[in-house]
Amino acid sequence: MTLFKKIINGELPCDKVFENERIIAFKDIHPAAPVHVLIVPKKEIPDLQSVTPEDLPLIAEIMQVAQQLAAQFNLLEGYRLLTNNGPLAGQTIFHLHFHLIGGRQLGPLA
Repeated sequence: MTLFKKIINGELPCDKVFENERIIAFKDIHPAAPVHVLIVPKKEIPDLQSVTPEDLPLIAEIMQVAQQLAAQFNLLEGYRLLTNNGPLAGQTIFHLHFHLIGGRQLGPLA
């Protein structure tokens, strides 16, 4: 069971900023910027490459949640939304999630 599944199940605490039947979003415990929120589907999908055509409405909903949270945290002038796919990209928790990062000037990605 992944760390995120434990959070979804209520077995581990989080600083939740959004939740509905399909998605949970909470503040990252090691933020890369003043605003760093993780947006996680409750469905267990290991990574972006594992998304199926049936999952696409869920991915679209995650994008809507990201837009809503960007507005809520006053990030409309600029933010980054990213996901890592696989160990070579830096993925360490194999449950699909998106990082909403902002609140300061962000530099280029490597």
